[in-house]
Parts: sequence; C-alpha cells; structure tokens
Amino acid sequence: MQEIKHIPAEKFKLVQRDDQIFDAKFQTKPIGYFKDAWLRFKRNSASVAASYIIGAIIVFGIVVPFFSKYDLAYADAVYAKARPKLSIFKGTGFWDGSKSMKYNDKYLVYTVGIGYAEVNGDGKNSVSWEAEFKDGKSTYRNVKVDSYRSIGFLYMNVSREAYDEIVAWEKKTGKQILFPMIDYSNEFAASDEADANLWYKVDQREYAVDNEGKRLTLAQIQKNGLFDNYLRDKDGNVLYSVPKDKTMIGVRVLYYNYYQMKHGYEPANAFGTDGQGFDIMVRMAHGVRLSLLLSIFVSAINFIIGSIYGSITGFYGGWIDLILERLTDILGGMPFIVVATLFQLYFVQTGKVSVFVGVLFAFVLTGWIGIGVRVRTQFYRFKNQEYILAARTLGASDIRLMFKHIYPNAIGTIITSVALIIPGVILSESTLSFLGIVSFHGKTMASLGTMLGSGQQYLSTDPHILFFPAGVISLMMISFNLFGNGLRDAFNPSLRGVDD
Repeated sequence: MQEIKHIPAEKFKLVQRDDQIFDAKFQTKPIGYFKDAWLRFKRNSASVAASYIIGAIIVFGIVVPFFSKYDLAYADAVYAKARPKLSIFKGTGFWDGSKSMKYNDKYLVYTVGIGYAEVNGDGKNSVSWEAEFKDGKSTYRNVKVDSYRSIGFLYMNVSREAYDEIVAWEKKTGKQILFPMIDYSNEFAASDEADANLWYKVDQREYAVDNEGKRLTLAQIQKNGLFDNYLRDKDGNVLYSVPKDKTMIGVRVLYYNYYQMKHGYEPANAFGTDGQGFDIMVRMAHGVRLSLLLSIFVSAINFIIGSIYGSITGFYGGWIDLILERLTDILGGMPFIVVATLFQLYFVQTGKVSVFVGVLFAFVLTGWIGIGVRVRTQFYRFKNQEYILAARTLGASDIRLMFKHIYPNAIGTIITSVALIIPGVILSESTLSFLGIVSFHGKTMASLGTMLGSGQQYLSTDPHILFFPAGVISLMMISFNLFGNGLRDAFNPSLRGVDD
C-alpha cells in the first residue's frame, strides 16, 4: 500500500474567500419558436424573393386605382384593343402604342389622309414600311402604325353648345378637331358603290381619286399628291358641319384631338385596352384586389372551421370522430365546379346574394376539410404526450388542453396549410371566371380570370389583352407556392435549431 505523504497546511490557498460566485452569463440571446422559424425562413432565398414579389403585387393592386387617371368604369369603345403606351417610350417602337400591320396601297394612303404619316416614309411622323411582297394582285407592306392615331376621323352629332365648345378649344390650343365634311355624291362613289363603301369607311382626310373619280396608285400619289373630296357650299367654301335638326349639328372630328379636349390629356393606356375599351392596368389592379380579398376571406373562414373541427375530432375521437368523419366524406365527394355552379344558379342569379358571396360560399363549403384533417392528425399526435397528462392531472379543462397545450404545437402545420390555400383559391377563381361559371366583368368589378376569358379571342391579333393578366396570375401562383414552401420548412419542428 502506497504511503500517503503529509501535505503542509501552508500549501493550501483559499480561492475567492470573500467573493460570491455566480453562473456565467449567456453570451447569446435565447431564440423562441417563431424567431427560429423567421431565421430559417430568411435563409430560403427563393421564398424571400417570392415574398417580395407578393408584396409588389399587393402594392400594385392598392396603389394603381388611386393614382391612375382612369377608373374601373372607364371604357372607350373607340380605343378598344389599343396597344400599351407609355410616354417615356414615345417614338421608340417599343411600348409606344404602335402595332405592326400589313397594308396595301389604299390603307397606306389612308395613314397619310388622317395626318399622322407621310407616304414617302421620311417625314417627322412617318410610317415606315419594309418587306414589300405581292399576292398576285395587290402589293402589301409590313408597317408600324400608332394604334391611337390610326382611329382617324369619326362622324358625330353634337349640340350647338358642344360645337361652340369645340371651336373655343381649337382657338385656345391651336389643335384642330373639326375637319371638312366629305362629299359622297362624287362619280367614284356612284360608279363603284361596293368598293366605295369600304373606301369611305376608312374615311381619310383627302381621297386618292383624280378628277374623273378614278383611284390613284401609290406611285401617282407620291408624284402628284392627293385630291380633296370635300363638301362645299354653292360658293365653293368648304363645309365643316351640316345641320341635322334644330338642336344638333353633324361634324367630322379627328378623334385623337377630340379625346384630348374631352378628357384633358392625350390617350395613353400603360397596359393597353381590352376588347371593350376598358383600361387593362386598372382592371388588373382591381382583379388582384378581388383575388387576394377572396383568398384571404376563404383562408380565414376555413382556418376557423377547420381548427374547431380538427380539434374536436382529434381530441375526443371515438363516436364523435366517426360521425364527423362521415360528414367530411360526404362533403369531400362533391365536385367543386358543380357546387360553384349550383350556388351561382340558385343564389346569385336569383339575386339572393352577390357574385362575390356566392363564390365565397362555394369555397367555404368544402375548403375547410383539408385544414381540419391536418389539425386532427396533430391532435392525435400530441394528446397522449406526458405534458398533456400532467396538465390534465393538475386539473386543466378540455378547452385549455386543446387550445393552450396541444394547438400551439400544431400551429406550424396549420399556418403552412393556410398559406397554401391562397394560390389554390386564386387558381380556382380564375378557372371559374375563365369558364364563364362566374362573372366579375363590368363597370363595378373585375377579376383576373374574367379578363383571361374575355381576352382569349384576341390571342392571335392583340396578345397584350391576355398577356398581362396571365402574367400576374402566373407570378402570384409561383410566388405563393414558394412562399408556402418556405413557411413549411420554417415551421417544421424537426428543423428547430438546425443550421443549413
């Protein structure tokens, strides 16, 4: 046995004899459940980008109706299908209201007649053409024209007060609205009535006919210019108006300038106009509002109903769960489109509820089932945990156990489910509107789906009518799905505290 050596007392030294010893202070801040979820969400760059896009779309829907010079009820049938136009792109050929057309000689001359193009193509406001080709009879050219100015002249009946107002505006601004009336009694109209109708329909300022009423070719017009065909009085003076009755006067106006007088600004729609002359940008903003408002209402109602249903069935189980599950089986087997159609037929079209409320009811009738099933699963998962049994032993009521101890542990799954409801509602509403089952079209409401449905017929000729609402719907669908995926990963309890 080893001998223990004696250690002198002076070798011992007391440490911190007069000081109190405390636990070392944590150098990092504690991280709660939601803060941990937020930190993990921020690391998902796709979800963060999606949230910015969603925010931009929401701002677009809120801000545009307040700052646009047009409102939801605005419609000008004359400028139906006008191309997108922004003043900053004027003359660039991009987003300046211009469109590409295939013109024969007659319609190319028409662009000269309405005063916004020169036939030789070298003027300040000229129409340029290229790729001349023939179909065996006529010569056609690819030209780019201003969709707002190409409207040209319109015949109108105005009151004498309105006529005086036009004349006063012309003197004030120096811009001409009233142009000479056309003489329809010439030999050209009488000799070739069918062709003359088309010729007069385009109604250029100066007709391409010679003194004998024969149509001039483009080459002759370039060489000799245009001959007028104005209506004149017995003294040979050009007539700018003709009386219709005691109060109305018939006039021929250049609509582009008349529009300026009527509204106080030049016609320019940032996203163009649809087939009825509605401003696309304003209607898109209201469509975004409606889609988001509908999806938020549906999500909130489904969240409440689904949470109550899932909590009761998951917590109590037994015969209560059995009966309620059979109820969801019946409701879940009802096709959504059939339900939505029936609501429209028996509630909306009979005037009992509005279109919005009818669609809302259709979504809510079966939309809560998915959340209810998820909540029920979470309750079955947590209700037999030790901390629940301990709370029950201490006298906690069923309501307290359900919504104080179990429900918070299921909140991550529930939030994710609610977030993913939004894109589903937007897509379903767009589908119903596109199919014509519901209609939000008119001067009081608009939806993206209805805009898609009314714009599909113009896909080949005026694609901008369909492009903008389709683009916004696509962005919303992709963004909300990425955003929901980010929430799913952020609120996943198994990833708590895990660093990527």
